[in-house]
Amino acid sequence: MEEYLVSARKYRPATFASVIGQKTLVTTLRNAITDKQLAHAYLFCGTRGVGKTTTARIFAKAINCEHLQEGEPCNQCDSCKAFNEGRSMNIHELDAASNNSVEDIRNLIEQVQIPPQTGRYSVYIIDEVHMLSASAFNAFLKTLEEPPSYAVFILATTEKHKILETILSRCQVYDFARITVSDTIAHLQDIASKEGVEIDTDGLSVIATKSDGGMRDALSTFDQLVSCCGKKIRYQDVIDNLGVLDYDYFFRFTDHFLKGEVNASLLLLDEILHKGFNAANFTGGLAAHLRDVMVSKDATTLPLLQVGDGIKQRYQEQAARCSNPFLYDALDIVCQCEAEYRGSQNKRLLVELMLIRLCQLSEQKKND
Repeated sequence: MEEYLVSARKYRPATFASVIGQKTLVTTLRNAITDKQLAHAYLFCGTRGVGKTTTARIFAKAINCEHLQEGEPCNQCDSCKAFNEGRSMNIHELDAASNNSVEDIRNLIEQVQIPPQTGRYSVYIIDEVHMLSASAFNAFLKTLEEPPSYAVFILATTEKHKILETILSRCQVYDFARITVSDTIAHLQDIASKEGVEIDTDGLSVIATKSDGGMRDALSTFDQLVSCCGKKIRYQDVIDNLGVLDYDYFFRFTDHFLKGEVNASLLLLDEILHKGFNAANFTGGLAAHLRDVMVSKDATTLPLLQVGDGIKQRYQEQAARCSNPFLYDALDIVCQCEAEYRGSQNKRLLVELMLIRLCQLSEQKKND
């Protein structure tokens, strides 16, 4: 029986060109390798799942590649094959979340003194480096500033603000961007095609939005849906399995607001709550929807709307029916409800009053 690999591992990028959503950053790294302008220490910062460790591994492979091609590893030489098969002696990884003491760093420093037996560089990747204790950081400073010529350090963190200034000053700092919804959708479409999975763009848009810029989260969600639904995944399957509200609910609510339909709005809220959705999540989703309607009103801000093409058209159609003053006032009302929600004794009543006020906006505009 063939061993199953999750998509995040099976489709992990093996070259700089295949890293998703970090074009400028990887171009800089590739140029540094080509021009032989390597620093001795790098700090990769960014939220989870944006490719920090993956990029660090590709970098380690590239600087040891025997047949480098414009800054890209060839993936054919003995060194590259050793990296790809996980048996290279030139890469060392340390998880600072569980190895954060002075003793752990001292062991690392001793290891750094041993030159590589093959290849040009020994690369030391320290994940979650912000988890190191203050004493461990201090023990690491001298080695980080003046390592042996063959040693390269790559520190990775999700919390850059916790890194000591003395560490930051000794590293070249690279900030990884969150992966956009469009890039996530395109990558998931490619993987779905390779795996023979049918899933529409609207479903992928929900996955991409829920992953919040992290590709690993998006791939984990995709695997979960395949396990549950098989090779054919419908939009309804996605929202049911992920426990998210269908876009359609928010479009219906906004139509009720425009028509001043208080009763219909309250009944629709009751339907949502009976399905087990949290009123706080609903309020946050409504605020996001109104924001998306607002940016859909103008062609210059339309690129800020990161959804599938089918849903994008619905946003544009609804935006044409909404005036700017209505949207500004509606957003103000919803945000006020969000701010008061935690301290409210009767949370459902607070949300219902929000809906009533939103429905009254259309009447106010008529009277004005």
